[in-house]
Amino acid sequence: MSILTRAAAPHASTELAATVAALLHEATAPADLFPRRDVATGGLTQAPPATGTPFRLLGPTGIGTSALRPSASTTPATAPAPSAPQRIPTLYCPPPERDDPALAEAVNVGLLAWAAEIGLYEGRLDELRKADFGRLIMLAHPDCDDPDPLLAAARCAVAEWSVDDYYCEEDAPGDTAPDGTPSSAAAELGPRLELAAAAMDPAHLPARYAPRLEVAMQADPILRAFRTSFAHLAGYASPAQLARLRTEIAGWFIALGAEAGWRAAGRMPPVWEYLTNRQPHSFLPCMAPIDAVGGYELGAAEYTDPPVRRVVTTAALAAQMVNDLYSMAREDLSDGREFNLPTVLAAEEGCSRAEAVLRTAQIHDELMHRFEREAAPLAAAGSPDLRRFLAGLWAWMGGNRAWHAGSRRYHDITPGEDDR
Repeated sequence: MSILTRAAAPHASTELAATVAALLHEATAPADLFPRRDVATGGLTQAPPATGTPFRLLGPTGIGTSALRPSASTTPATAPAPSAPQRIPTLYCPPPERDDPALAEAVNVGLLAWAAEIGLYEGRLDELRKADFGRLIMLAHPDCDDPDPLLAAARCAVAEWSVDDYYCEEDAPGDTAPDGTPSSAAAELGPRLELAAAAMDPAHLPARYAPRLEVAMQADPILRAFRTSFAHLAGYASPAQLARLRTEIAGWFIALGAEAGWRAAGRMPPVWEYLTNRQPHSFLPCMAPIDAVGGYELGAAEYTDPPVRRVVTTAALAAQMVNDLYSMAREDLSDGREFNLPTVLAAEEGCSRAEAVLRTAQIHDELMHRFEREAAPLAAAGSPDLRRFLAGLWAWMGGNRAWHAGSRRYHDITPGEDDR
């Protein structure tokens, strides 16, 4: 289930949602993982971020949630039992480096105009607006204050997430295959992803067949989204950076197929298999263009170096655990059609959903500490571009957590009020 669909999903129980909110709000990791003087050699000129947390990120509100606010003395290393919710720790994650609502809104406006132009989320643009992806991209790329490269990254991200909504969700009424016969999301996933790959990396067919492919490309809003978003990003990314993004998306496509296999077989994967799937099925494609958005380029030799690859994928998996916690509080998962780590943990270990949520938070923190421990020496020994990219990953994780925590879904809304 995509982030957009999760944002529109019904609330879980008030107690569970408040437990998740208590984990997501506040930040316990340092704002800067690396010395500011090292980051500055990569071209950053920002002053050190303020230590205060924006008011909107301060935690859950409403009846019954005051006891769930995390204590300042609580640390992730001493995660309490679920029987003491007032001591729920916060996630180990940095605070956002900046919060610029005007910049976020500029990206949102551009996203909505683009989606309307290509017919993406036709009739559902209000859902896209509520998702507030412009805010996510603004928070996740604090070294860029130009709305256009931020919009390029946002378009790519929304194109990726639309795959979940259009290709992986339950079968839509009247869904048909190219020949007009009825089809199902599961049966058509592979062929659709194949065309999505061709939208990013054009297939050069013989002259007789090329027009048919072009008709297919023009007929599908997701394919139009991939084409136009990659064309936009090409104004800021080198061919090598675009190839990197295609590679990360290709790995994600494979993971989507594996998840579809679990669903078709009606089985819940074991935790180890789920986490293996969630390494590529994560925010990895969204993180890949960090340097392109920032206006520099991390060379392929460093990006693909095994120790660097380990910390990059660790960051992506940690960010995905934040989204898993968010989705656990947003979805009714009793039918077993959706997968996130708390659900998989609860099934494997026979624990309560609340216990699984806290265990997921511990796994998130383990990954964050691994990144912190292993990225620092890589930053010290690597190029200025590598130091800047690793700092960008740290900032991305902080922005991702802040975006999830800042959603109005965690705050009281007057009964009947629209969730704008």
